[in-house]
Amino acid sequence: MNFNRQIELLSPAKNADYGIAAINCGADAVYIGAPKFGARAAAGNSLEDISKLIKYAHKYRVKVYSALNTILFDNEISEAVKIINRLYEEGIDAIIFQDMALLEVELPPVALHASTQTHNYQTERINFLDRQNIQRIILARELSLEEIKNIKKETKCELEYFIHGALCVCFSGQCYLSNEIGGRSANRGECAQPCRLSYNLLDSSGNIIVKDKHLLSLKDLNLSTHLYELISAGISSFKIEGRLKDLAYVKNITAYYRRKLDEILENMPDYKKSSTGKSEIKFEPDPDITFNRGFTTYFFNGRKENISSMDSPKSKGKFIGKVIKTSDDFFVIDTEVQLSNGDGLYIFKDETEICGMYINKSEKNKVFKDISIKIPEGAEVYRNLDSAFMKAINRNDEQRKIAADIVISGIEKGIKIKLEFQEAFENSFVYESEFEVQMETASNPEKMKETIIKQFSKSGDSVFEIENVKLEMSEIYFLKVSAINEIRRNFINLAEEELIKTHPFERRIKTGNDVLYFEKKIKYNGNVVNRLSEKFYKNHGVESISKGPEISGSDANIALMTCKYCIKNELNICPKDKNSKEIKLNEPHFLENEYGKFQLKFDCSKCEMQVIKT
Repeated sequence: MNFNRQIELLSPAKNADYGIAAINCGADAVYIGAPKFGARAAAGNSLEDISKLIKYAHKYRVKVYSALNTILFDNEISEAVKIINRLYEEGIDAIIFQDMALLEVELPPVALHASTQTHNYQTERINFLDRQNIQRIILARELSLEEIKNIKKETKCELEYFIHGALCVCFSGQCYLSNEIGGRSANRGECAQPCRLSYNLLDSSGNIIVKDKHLLSLKDLNLSTHLYELISAGISSFKIEGRLKDLAYVKNITAYYRRKLDEILENMPDYKKSSTGKSEIKFEPDPDITFNRGFTTYFFNGRKENISSMDSPKSKGKFIGKVIKTSDDFFVIDTEVQLSNGDGLYIFKDETEICGMYINKSEKNKVFKDISIKIPEGAEVYRNLDSAFMKAINRNDEQRKIAADIVISGIEKGIKIKLEFQEAFENSFVYESEFEVQMETASNPEKMKETIIKQFSKSGDSVFEIENVKLEMSEIYFLKVSAINEIRRNFINLAEEELIKTHPFERRIKTGNDVLYFEKKIKYNGNVVNRLSEKFYKNHGVESISKGPEISGSDANIALMTCKYCIKNELNICPKDKNSKEIKLNEPHFLENEYGKFQLKFDCSKCEMQVIKT
């Protein structure tokens, strides 16, 4: 067993305010886009914004990681290095990177995390990265529990794994479809999400097998029932996807997983959360309420379930019941759910979207409608906007406090104040400061003592919740309440500053090595688009390197997507599955929509599917 291991809940931060909200709801770490070169180009942040987040986070021992995880052109590398240096100066805890050029340049000793965009799926590649003296590898979402266990046995660095949120249908870092159809490269942070579009599935003769379905759109990941297994398998960081999601999603999902992890860690004394402070929230977290396309565990326990959301890429919300009565003016839902004006409903029948609507008037489970669309009996009703929940979560009254004790003792010219609290694994934070006071003995020592304890028990909007105040003074001095309050405020501010100053950092020391890469040839999907990345691989024994399509363009017949997801399996026509439908379809198959026609190639030996440029 790994003793004294810290477990981290890692939440997304679209900006500093989102990151602060995630921290208040229980995040142990947050990840935020760098000013440029992040995998979500629309989620870049200024250095000032990131600095604001860092200062807030470090008071709670919460870490802040900056995503600079796109591939870089030659003329961008120097700017990327400057950004990393500035982030290091501001106190960033780690840089999430994709481009191997960053392993060739001189960087400050900031920790490096290999993004999932570096395609951390093959054991050989993960082992290679593990030997490059980086601090963490973010594993591919497609890995199963057993594969994670095997990887952990062979690696030394920390392992991070996604536990919740949107899923890319393609292996991360291996998707070129967006770049092909619109010039927006996923590896440059500009993915246009063609996987969420509708397609026709054709056979070799052009016959339509499936019409106008979102054949590449996946449900969202939810591994909330598998956290114990992941901890036991060796995962250190539990990542929530969603740097482009709204604030309610970030708060709701963070609070939900904080509660789940805390329940598990209570019974695992050798494991602790990696930050300090306890979150207090006044809403009931529920992943079904905020954005989701329905949930899947993906390939966590193998290929066992339907994982696509072919009917719609939109958020369905939470299923609340079926329509049992309908008329031109209203419909009745078989539900115990309390409906409210302002709720949003999403209605389906036979896996086909009927409509979306807001409730303007309702009586218990009876909804009056002001749209002309007929709502059929038996239709499934989902609530994708819960107005009461949103009202509760948008109050922004969640807070996070560190339980601490204060001891006040007498010194020659005044008092000495000590604040102390326990961090992970019996470590204690202690801060002491001395203050001069008038040495006038109190006429009523007991009353003065009560006043001092009462005033020092207050912590206001600081990070502390003072649980105990102890006086160790042979003589009680008279102090005005205003003087006590001023001393307390100054002391608390100094203690918070000390928290920031003493925040623990993990540092990386660059060391050269001659570890050979596991392949002699790197193709276009190695994502090499600059000279330094090319130099890196050649230094590690690679003999032939093809440039990425962002530089060289894409040839016919290349794989624009490589997926563990398989349309055949999803449609229950997998030739390897004995329980599949026995339907003979003329191959090859094609996907087609307004943006083009793409061949599907199936490698049944690997259980993988490719979308091929024709």
